[in-house]
Amino acid sequence: MHRFRAVAHREGFFYITGQDYHHLTKVLRLQTGEKVYGFDNSGLQWLGVIEKLEKDGALCRVVLEEYPEVEAKTKVYLVMGLAKGDKIDWVIQKATELGMAGFIPLRTHRAVKQLEGKKAEDRVSRWQRIAGEAVKQSRRVVEPKIEQITDWHNLEFVLPQGTQWLLPYEHEKRYSFRHTLAGFNPEYPIAVLIGPEGGFSAEEISQAQEKLGARSVSLGSRILRTETAAIAALTMVLTHFGDLG
Repeated sequence: MHRFRAVAHREGFFYITGQDYHHLTKVLRLQTGEKVYGFDNSGLQWLGVIEKLEKDGALCRVVLEEYPEVEAKTKVYLVMGLAKGDKIDWVIQKATELGMAGFIPLRTHRAVKQLEGKKAEDRVSRWQRIAGEAVKQSRRVVEPKIEQITDWHNLEFVLPQGTQWLLPYEHEKRYSFRHTLAGFNPEYPIAVLIGPEGGFSAEEISQAQEKLGARSVSLGSRILRTETAAIAALTMVLTHFGDLG
């Protein structure tokens, strides 16, 4: 059954507008009487019947209202250095399917790609659309927020107070990912810092450790590509706290 972003209209009804309404009518060609799911990014989901197709939206009568347990209980954010090509597109899609809470694209010294101004805004809008489609495909009910491209000096203000920071680092030999996670509190957000293709600079590593309190950890004996490291780290955190597996 098809799923759409929606808003509560009045008691017993929800409304589907915008691009979702265009997809409902012009692509799927759904008609009155057909059943659809709507969700409003609060965790609430409705099963409804299309009552009326209006000029700007579909009015749907609620059949069932629920809060499905599909969102990860531990909020995990990916903070990733800008990467070339469509690597971030892929990471956002897969990480959303897995249960990522949000994504922060980060300007770094060694990033091949640097985005500014309107190009940056357009790219973030594109990433948000990718996350939105992945939410619908994976039957989640809360869409991860894709933040604006961020610099290091603003990073600590983007995420909630009390966020715990992890820094997968190829030169870390002492602390394993699993060992470090044992000391984290799953009731507080966890942010994972992922470097660009060239990795973080020594200055950035120090900044993450000293200003953010990031714990550097090893992902294992093999060197992973930036997009592989992002998905591997997210999966390990969610699995450790029981949200996967």
